[in-house]
Amino acid sequence: MKKILLLAIFLNFAFAKAQTELPQLSLRNIKGKKIDVQELSKDRPVVFSFWATWCTPCMRELDAIKEHYSEKQEEFGFEVIAVATDDSRTKPRVKTEAMGRNWPYEILLDTKNEIIRSLGNPQIPLTLIVKNNKIVYRHSSFTPGAELELFEEFKKHLN
Repeated sequence: MKKILLLAIFLNFAFAKAQTELPQLSLRNIKGKKIDVQELSKDRPVVFSFWATWCTPCMRELDAIKEHYSEKQEEFGFEVIAVATDDSRTKPRVKTEAMGRNWPYEILLDTKNEIIRSLGNPQIPLTLIVKNNKIVYRHSSFTPGAELELFEEFKKHLN
């Protein structure tokens, strides 16, 4: 009985940690450069948008953010890291899609879904605001206007 209780406590702790932090790992961007995920949000908030080439709401969300992106970057340093969750079959379409849509974001490839699994396998689109590797805001799905809420939430975490 003690072993089961200890296992349950451990799993609850591991799940809680997975829900509040991104894992320590490196992913490659679409240019092939290895990027340390934890370094991206060091001392500042960053938006992580999880998407896939086959996910229409994901594309609509990233397009909606793009409409205001340069203005919000200038205004308060808004930054998006778009994490493609495409597997090895659809991975070749990621670069084509991102470049074709002229997205100004850093595009990372998470073909093994390591980050999504660490978050408990949520559905995409998934948008997080992460600061010092801590998840401070989480939103899933997309409806028009959600990007405006995202900008407001981002501003709350600047200090």
